[in-house]
Amino acid sequence: MNEPAEGPPPCVGQVWADNDPRAEGRTVRIDRIEGRFVWATVITDRPETLVSTVGRKTRIAIQRLKPTRSGYRLVSGGR
Repeated sequence: MNEPAEGPPPCVGQVWADNDPRAEGRTVRIDRIEGRFVWATVITDRPETLVSTVGRKTRIAIQRLKPTRSGYRLVSGGR
C-alpha cells in the first residue's frame, strides 16, 4: 500500500539518490518510516552546493521513492 509505484519498497538503512537535476549528487539514508512518509538523513550534497545540508533530517513522501525525473532511485540496501 505504501510502496513506491516501481522498484523495491523503502526500508530503514537504504540509501536513495535524488533524481532531480537540480539536486544531482544528493543522497539520503532512510532512518524511519511513518505512514506515507520516510524520515531520512542527507548523507551527500550536490557538488555545487553553497551551504552543506549533510546531516539534515528530511521527510519524503513514499510516493516519491520511484525512479522518475523528480523522484529518487535506490543506491544501496535493496532487497
